[in-house]
Amino acid sequence: MKLYSNRFAPSPRRLRIFLAEKGLEIPTVEVDLAGNENLDPAFLAINPLGELPALVLDDGRVITESIAACRYLEALHPEPNLFGRDADERAVVDQWTYRVMFRLYEPVRQAFRNTHRFWADRIHQVPEFGILARDAALAELKALDTELAGREFLAGARYTFADITALCAIDFGKPSGIRVTGELPNLARWHAVVQARPAVKAE
Repeated sequence: MKLYSNRFAPSPRRLRIFLAEKGLEIPTVEVDLAGNENLDPAFLAINPLGELPALVLDDGRVITESIAACRYLEALHPEPNLFGRDADERAVVDQWTYRVMFRLYEPVRQAFRNTHRFWADRIHQVPEFGILARDAALAELKALDTELAGREFLAGARYTFADITALCAIDFGKPSGIRVTGELPNLARWHAVVQARPAVKAE
């Protein structure tokens, strides 16, 4: 297998942390997003969307979504388990993963795309939409703080892929002013715990 990745993008980061938690090493090719290397014909032949990550399997097939790549790898390497050991756990992990993706990561992404100078000459920015997206993300941080008052991790008592997804979404929010503050003590406690994991420090 071969992984096409980028050190600064949140979706490849989810996969890198997942790999580190599993103790898996996959040869990795760094793709320069700032230099538009993801739009080169050579990379578009791998992923026509020009997005990362892209996991190329030994038979040449390509998995282009981080969640799909992680689920594929978990099926091959089930321990340590990060998606749930049974139907109940898997449902809860999926619930929190998709809540974070739609209610936090997507607003964070839109805030970044529509307000940050990195995108100024790349897309048609709508700053007003970016501001609304940032407000939605900040509101979700408050909701997550309330949820984490009663448990250690998002999906329950143990660390899962939902926590990886939330960590990457939150950290991706920093350039847009979306941060965990002292007014969110439960989320701050959780963030410190997951940020300190060896897999996060190593990725």
